[in-house]
Amino acid sequence: MLHANHAQTIQQLKKIVGEQHVLTDDQHTRLYRQGRRFGEGKVLAVVVPANLLEQWQVLQAAVDADCIVIMQAANTGLTGGSTPYGDDYDRPVVLISTRRLAGIQVINDGKQVICLPGATLDALERELAQYNREPHSVIGSSCIGASVLGGVCNNSGGALVRRGPAYTELALYARVTEQGKLELVNHLGVNLGQTPEEILTRLQQNQYQSSDVENSEHRCASDQHYVHDVCQVDEATPARFNADPSRLFEASGSAGKVCVFAVRLDTFEKIKSQVFYVGSNSINDLTAIRRFLLQDLPRIPIAGEYIHRVAYDIGAEYGKDTFVFIEKFGTAKVPQAFAMKDKVDGFLEKFGIRGLTDKVLQIMTHFMPNHLPKRMNQFRDLYEHHLILRIEDQDVAQVQQFLAGYFAEHRETGNYFLCDADEGRKAFLHRFAVAGAAIRYRDTHRSEVEDIVALDIALRRNDRDWLETLPKEMDEQIIHKLYYGHFLCHVFHQDYIVKKGVDPLDMEHQMWKLLDHRGAEYPAEHNVGHLYVAKPALKQHYQKLDPTNSFNVGIGHTSKLKYWKS
Repeated sequence: MLHANHAQTIQQLKKIVGEQHVLTDDQHTRLYRQGRRFGEGKVLAVVVPANLLEQWQVLQAAVDADCIVIMQAANTGLTGGSTPYGDDYDRPVVLISTRRLAGIQVINDGKQVICLPGATLDALERELAQYNREPHSVIGSSCIGASVLGGVCNNSGGALVRRGPAYTELALYARVTEQGKLELVNHLGVNLGQTPEEILTRLQQNQYQSSDVENSEHRCASDQHYVHDVCQVDEATPARFNADPSRLFEASGSAGKVCVFAVRLDTFEKIKSQVFYVGSNSINDLTAIRRFLLQDLPRIPIAGEYIHRVAYDIGAEYGKDTFVFIEKFGTAKVPQAFAMKDKVDGFLEKFGIRGLTDKVLQIMTHFMPNHLPKRMNQFRDLYEHHLILRIEDQDVAQVQQFLAGYFAEHRETGNYFLCDADEGRKAFLHRFAVAGAAIRYRDTHRSEVEDIVALDIALRRNDRDWLETLPKEMDEQIIHKLYYGHFLCHVFHQDYIVKKGVDPLDMEHQMWKLLDHRGAEYPAEHNVGHLYVAKPALKQHYQKLDPTNSFNVGIGHTSKLKYWKS
């Protein structure tokens, strides 16, 4: 039975966006209430506005009704950071989905863009193709429909070494003041008028001139320091991580503690490149290559991705359908496929059937021919560690000379080859198919698997002993360890598939102690969500943005109560 005030709030929301765009039934809200890998909870309603003005009006109604607001873009996060968590909130939760708010406005001759809340990385990549330019991230998250704003709010990305994590100091957002009043802050650097209604309507309808766009040197639209930071390979601190105060600025790193309406971002020139594939049985080989690339090359690589052999194998078998789907249909179709699968899973779970779609997909892909290039599979048989490097054309000869000379002296431990275009594309696609493979393994082996412990860590830049060795008693509780990541900046994703009966949270907390001992920072790029504890700098950032604790409450194990009460 709904409380009378709650029913009144729902009716008001329906007046703003229309009845069909206010979801209250558990089955209809399931897609929004559950994280892709972690977290779920209850909501009063999921509201899906059609334009920025509706988003503002929904926000105003929710704040006036003293509701908690959770802003959700594509819901592709891995730590439950854009979904509710549990049922111990002190106020009703209204989740605002920005899926209908797609919009990309190209400014400054394609050198910058303004992205509305529903803009995806995939759509941005396609929009910029005509300018021969790219966004800060071009694959990986874009495969599953990740939003541009979600990346900025979570300091995500970093696979492309020259661009670093998503970051901007130019944003249009709303916050709740200490007095509980909603205010719109226009730091977009675009003159759009005075009132929220005028600003949001003019932006939505692209009603501004190039003369309205300010280009100040005081506010940047991408990370200006990352290339310098990542090259300091002798520093005993990580290159980047979510709680780094130097990369927390208003919307950047806000993790939903404000309501963002638009961000302004730099774009990047497309660069012709080639891909090297390196295999080795010694981590020292990969360390030597990393130090050369970051210290001695005139231009640092475009990307450098690591895959351990176990992750290679699990990805090849359990990420195969993702790989084949993207090959056949492209990244644009992936979000719809995920949504359709979620609907089927939700229907089956009503009858107590879990994991059936995953098992069917797994059987189907089992009978497909091997999808990975022959030379990659040969290297899989020979070598434990795999490194995929994308190098700018003009630096290919120098890298090839170095690798040839290095492996002439270390031929007993490793080797390399220069990929053709097809091999290079498939090598990187395989690396990103690995990222979801542990989930598929869990969902098809529920009788053996308790869950996944997924860590997202930044190691020290000078760390030569980067491959972990777990204590025997922990190792015995794990079925598979998947190590992969962004090798040049020493950001690793470590997925542990743990045995039935093992407490995954207890295991994770044990892992944190080991990481603390190694001087690592975590999380590195997926943000705290409801998994990790927000470190002091991050918590202070959240409290400054959201003094009444009205947005996305409880993230980073912080207070769920109004005004941050304990």
